[in-house]
Amino acid sequence: MRLISVSLGSNIDRERHLRGCLDALAKTFGPLRVSRVFESEPVGFEDGRNFYNLVVLFESDWRVGELQAWCKRLETAHGRHPNSPKFSPRTLDIDLLTVGDLSGVNDGVELPRDEILHHAFVLQPLAELLPDGKHPGLGQTYAELWSDFEPGEQRLWPIDFYWEPPLTR
Repeated sequence: MRLISVSLGSNIDRERHLRGCLDALAKTFGPLRVSRVFESEPVGFEDGRNFYNLVVLFESDWRVGELQAWCKRLETAHGRHPNSPKFSPRTLDIDLLTVGDLSGVNDGVELPRDEILHHAFVLQPLAELLPDGKHPGLGQTYAELWSDFEPGEQRLWPIDFYWEPPLTR
C-alpha cells in the first residue's frame, strides 16, 4: 500500500461535487485524510467563478494508470467533459499529486504533479495535511516548501465545509 495524495477542485455547484467525490473516494479506497477546504480565485481562467480546493490522502495498491483512469471516470460522472478547454469552468477536477515516493513518468502520468510547487491552492492544504511528508522529487518537506512559497497574486482563504464519511465501504 502506498500513500496517495490528490487535489480536488470545483467551481460549479462546488459543495455537491466535492462531497460526491469524497464519498466515492471513501467508498472505493477506505479511510481518507481530508484537508481544510479553501476558496480561491481562478488562476488562468477568464470565467471569474471562484474554486473550492482541497487535498485528500488515502492508501492504495492500485497502479498509477488505474488511479488516473478512476479519477477521470469520476470527473466524467460529475459532468466534466473530457475535451473541454483547459481553462474552463469545471464541476470536478481531480489531480494525482503523489503516489508513494514515485517520481518521473509512470503509466503516462508525471509524478509528483508540478502544480504542487506552483499553486497555493495545492501546496497549502498539502502542507497542512502532511507537513513532514517529503516531496518525492526535491526531498524537502511540504511545510518547508510552503514556508518558502511566494503566492504572488494567488489569493485563497479557508471556508466552512462539512463532509461526513459514508458508514460503509
